[in-house]
Amino acid sequence: MMGHGTSRTISMHDVKRVLIVEDLPTDAELAQREITKALGFCEFRRVENREEYLSALSTFEPELIVSDFQLPQFDGLAALRLALEHCPDVPFIVVTGSMNEDTAVECMKAGAWDYVIKEHLKRLSSAIQSAMERQRVSEERKRAQADRAALEEQLRMSQKMEAIGSLAGGVAHDFNNLLSVILNYAGFAQEDEGDQLRDDLLQVKQAAERAATLTRQLLAFSRKQLMQPEALDLNRIAAGLETMLRRILGEDIEFRQVLAPDLSVVWADPGQIEQVLMNLVVNARDAMPQGGELTVETSNVEIDEAFAARHVAMKSGSYVQLAVTDTGCGMNQATIDRIFEPFFTTKDQGKGTGLGLSTVYGIVTQSGGNILVHSEPGNGTTFKIYLPQDPSAIVGSAMKSPTSTIQYKGTETILVVEDEDALREVARRILESAGYCVVTARDGEEAIAFCVRHSLAIHLLLTDVVMPRMSGRVLAERLAKMRPSLRVIYMSGYTDDAIVHHGALDIETHFVGKPFTVEALTGKVREVLDESVTNRKNHIIGSGKY
Repeated sequence: MMGHGTSRTISMHDVKRVLIVEDLPTDAELAQREITKALGFCEFRRVENREEYLSALSTFEPELIVSDFQLPQFDGLAALRLALEHCPDVPFIVVTGSMNEDTAVECMKAGAWDYVIKEHLKRLSSAIQSAMERQRVSEERKRAQADRAALEEQLRMSQKMEAIGSLAGGVAHDFNNLLSVILNYAGFAQEDEGDQLRDDLLQVKQAAERAATLTRQLLAFSRKQLMQPEALDLNRIAAGLETMLRRILGEDIEFRQVLAPDLSVVWADPGQIEQVLMNLVVNARDAMPQGGELTVETSNVEIDEAFAARHVAMKSGSYVQLAVTDTGCGMNQATIDRIFEPFFTTKDQGKGTGLGLSTVYGIVTQSGGNILVHSEPGNGTTFKIYLPQDPSAIVGSAMKSPTSTIQYKGTETILVVEDEDALREVARRILESAGYCVVTARDGEEAIAFCVRHSLAIHLLLTDVVMPRMSGRVLAERLAKMRPSLRVIYMSGYTDDAIVHHGALDIETHFVGKPFTVEALTGKVREVLDESVTNRKNHIIGSGKY
């Protein structure tokens, strides 16, 4: 009972459903009184026999069971066993008029939460409060265990993706070396052969270019792709791609964009973000072969500590969210667990490489963001990308490469250091054909030994980034002490922490990506040699785009 002058709204969540197993109505009323003292307003149901009890367990769904120990043709132990079978987490308290110590121990061993003698029925209130507190602690522990299990599974998946990414990055690096050789030797041969063989070599070159595209996707997944980030408005990216996206989707898919008017700025590579959106839209289109609806949304969101704690690698803070939602066939959990793995695809053989979503995953994580997916079979899919807001950035402030025409030939001396023999020979041949004097070395120690033995003026060092015994960065630093005016260009099939930070080049670092073309390599060499000391800018040429 509540005192006069007070009022309280009781919600259904406040009401406890209490099942009383008792054949004597007066004893049931006494029990109800004590239960109300402990829990407040409750919904009660009283049963007297096994059939009524079983029905109440399934239809009434009690949150507390208080049972007499002795009933006609039924007893408290039988009721307890049925409760443990149907609702094992519900507190079960035995109330009896006569119970010896052995019987009490038997009940507790069987799983009862407590027992109360009817002569001391007032203890029922405290027994219930203790049982409810025990249940609360148990539920919190189970929730914590479930949350921990979920986080452990996310961590396991994250570690699995990291391991696959390392493997993919290493394979792509070695494969890019081979592609540089294939592409350039095919180009050399094309210059000297007849029309028929030239056409055949063109096919070889085109196949190698497609392979180079696959390696770029692998590098994106493994987060080892070079980035050219700038202050970016995702609304501009989405709006700029709308016409192309509508063509990709076709007339049987309804497309709409819901773009937040006050969207914050992020720091990301615009080309890579375009690739993310394109891949997600293509993936959504393939999930709706009979047509449907596709929605692209942007918004500012705040991630709190609780949400971040439930997702590995996510931190609380301010984000820009890019969401792509389709009404397609959806996915089961087994598929969701693998969709970001490279080469995993649910498409028919020959209709997909399995690298589209892997590329999305790599770009988003390398950009400092996170990606979450929600999907159910038959109910469509939503991909949500979270990129950190950068309120200090100004859209359009990024440096742009000059557009002046570069003369690709020269007569300077270039030191080429590359541990892959075939690729070192390709670089030598390209540069000598452009008129340069070329000295080659298979590693850093051989390059340093040459510079110590010879006083030949060397204008430029072209070095691989990752080599045995000595990295390209260490080699450049040591040669700079011997030859202060030496210019440096690094080349590699993937980014490396010794050269870049988080995949973005330092402001004064010159880089040529593998596989490179004749034009890319000679253009970068000429650009660096011609560049004035006071105007050194960061340019990336030859990153695998043909």
